[in-house]
Amino acid sequence: MSTNGKTSRILQFMAPDERRQFGIETPFHRLALQMQDILGDGGILKEVVHAGEGPPVPKHASVSIHFSGFLEYSDTPFETTSHLKYPRMMKLGRDVTLYGLELGLLTMKKGEFSRFLFKPKYAYGDLGCPPHIPPLATVLYEVQVLDFLDSAQVDEFLDLSMDEQNSVSLSTFLNVLDTQRSFGNLCFNKKHYEDARERYKQAMTLLQNRELVDDEEKQRLEEMKLPFLLNLSLTYLKLEKPQKALCYGQKALDIKLFFPLFFNEACLEMSDYEKAQDYLTLAQAKKPFDPDINTLLKKLAFCYKDYLDKERAMCSKMFSGFK
Repeated sequence: MSTNGKTSRILQFMAPDERRQFGIETPFHRLALQMQDILGDGGILKEVVHAGEGPPVPKHASVSIHFSGFLEYSDTPFETTSHLKYPRMMKLGRDVTLYGLELGLLTMKKGEFSRFLFKPKYAYGDLGCPPHIPPLATVLYEVQVLDFLDSAQVDEFLDLSMDEQNSVSLSTFLNVLDTQRSFGNLCFNKKHYEDARERYKQAMTLLQNRELVDDEEKQRLEEMKLPFLLNLSLTYLKLEKPQKALCYGQKALDIKLFFPLFFNEACLEMSDYEKAQDYLTLAQAKKPFDPDINTLLKKLAFCYKDYLDKERAMCSKMFSGFK
């Protein structure tokens, strides 16, 4: 594209006043006419392409977003997450480094897709970010909020000393644990298993460090341990660490509240067919008509038969020379 003899590449490095001097109406200028000024100073303009649902992103949330940043006259983004199926969670105030993007996210809802124009003050400033961002660049960002979680209470709790953590009410402590579990589940569902594991383990550490007031609180916290142990067991299974999966599964069994079927899968991974049989027999005693358990029993029988066939074939080869 060329305008008044100026190439599109040159236009990228021209200040807005210089463009107006040449009478140039730029693509960003035309786009701005249909956008909303969300701060009142013209620094951040927004266009909602697809509306979201629920409350807006809170100030201290952790967010999962897709975004792409563009310079004017360029169809190729200078940064993007479009190649990621499950982008990682980012903490506002820490991981989101572009000031305008953080302010823009606070106006968005879950599922929303919007476009933003950020003036230099809210983007890369007077100097830009060489070699990709020229000086005084207004940038376009296309942003989609996939999910978010308000982690402010957890962050505040983790900043407390051990004594201060033990002094908070049980209800507040349980809320912190619920948020940690939700955070871990969110990471797990997006296949970020290492992040999920760290959230679950952090919650287990909090549970172990809690000074118990009475037997009722002890019972409540024992019940809270179970989902974290089960989640850790399944997470380690996804991380292809069946020994650790079995370890956490056994801890969950010790609580004697629930039986997770994936203990059997961990045993199968290690070819421990007798222990897998024990787990499935115990599960079947509790739920004799459960189709999943019956399916796993058939799988176990098939795996064990295959194992025995291989053993026989190996022995046959070993002793074939004695015939």
